[in-house]
Amino acid sequence: MPPGFDCVLVNGTVVNHDGIGVRDLGVRDGRVAAIGDLGAAAAETRIDCRGLHILPGVIDSQVHFREPGLVHKEDLESGSRAAVLGGVTSVFEMPNTDPTTTTADALADKLARAKGRMHCDFAFWVGGAHDNVDDLPELERLPGAAGIKVFMGSSTGRLLVADDAGVLAILKQIRRRAAFHSEDEPRLNERKPLRVAGDPSSHPVWRDEIAALRSTERLIRLAREARAQVHVLHISTREEMEFLAGAKDVASCEATPHHLTLSAEDYPRLGTKMQMNPPVRSPDHREAIWRGLRAGVVDVLGSDHAPHTPEEKARPYPESPSGMTGVQTLVPIMLDHVNAGRLSLERFVDLTSAGPQRLFGIVGKGRIAAGYDADFTIVDLKRRETIRDSWIASRSRWTPYDGRSVTGWPVGTFVRGRRVMWDGQLIAPPMGEAVRFWG
Repeated sequence: MPPGFDCVLVNGTVVNHDGIGVRDLGVRDGRVAAIGDLGAAAAETRIDCRGLHILPGVIDSQVHFREPGLVHKEDLESGSRAAVLGGVTSVFEMPNTDPTTTTADALADKLARAKGRMHCDFAFWVGGAHDNVDDLPELERLPGAAGIKVFMGSSTGRLLVADDAGVLAILKQIRRRAAFHSEDEPRLNERKPLRVAGDPSSHPVWRDEIAALRSTERLIRLAREARAQVHVLHISTREEMEFLAGAKDVASCEATPHHLTLSAEDYPRLGTKMQMNPPVRSPDHREAIWRGLRAGVVDVLGSDHAPHTPEEKARPYPESPSGMTGVQTLVPIMLDHVNAGRLSLERFVDLTSAGPQRLFGIVGKGRIAAGYDADFTIVDLKRRETIRDSWIASRSRWTPYDGRSVTGWPVGTFVRGRRVMWDGQLIAPPMGEAVRFWG
């Protein structure tokens, strides 16, 4: 073993693919160089992590950082700052910006904007649309591209492919796993009269479970016809979770902290702050998503961080926009569920590190192992904190979890061997780089 390291983390409880145990980590040139007893090793920096757990860096594969075009809500710097303050080391950012990310030039523009400004590593989803189908085989393989994202139901922005022929054409062109917002647009349109002015609790009545299930059933049928792999985002219904348990041949799926934590019973308290697409629903749907997570149907967790300003969210429903902040609260909210016994720490790691690596073919991330990027999310499982709006680094500066007490807290974030956050403070300039992918 070479004698010296750039950094050694000692006495931490490491959670990785071979279990949980106290061991030291040696970092050199941004990568994990050694795991074991390194107490006597020479290092430029030595950090005592006694009493802390060191997890593989958390990857949030669904965030909306709103740049370009909507930077009064969020931008790449503020969104990534929120990410690392919450223990997230890499993000995949969504294409429904203005202009949309549907061309090579638009992707190159986002990568240029990210350089020297983003605090975490990053990749960008490319939007699949009717007018760029022929370009998708090239677009999905460009450096920095997370893959292709398709909106089958309308949400924030202009991207929409609502017809089977359009979805099938996209699936026949691509080779990587594509991500889908799955709601049936014809049903959404026919049910718009069911929205009740001033009553956000009518949101899940409008965008009901049938709209979600009908779209997902269509998607799975088309994926099998095209022999394509798909990823269904933000599952919100019992019916979809039961259906997707029989579709693992072609489909992976994501759950979000808000669909696992909130329910329709919270609308009187939170109002439009809880308004999301697809909606937060009744408690029986939330419990079904937990059953799917425990059974292994759920493959990854994503925050669906989708900020709007407090003024925008204060508009009366349905003029209020759908979306909430989430990237900074993903880790503490889910660690609180770990402490409550709803999932194991190992399962949390699989959902936020190994799972994204496995699904999307990420190079050098997703586990703590020699030669991998030294991306670490360091947490204090016993620390009790109360989440406050004042802690939120997003430009929008609010969270639906304001006032919620949690047990389990991110205390350190390492990105490729650099300690970028420690005990709530940013301690390094933004040096994020593009995530690399196989193929």
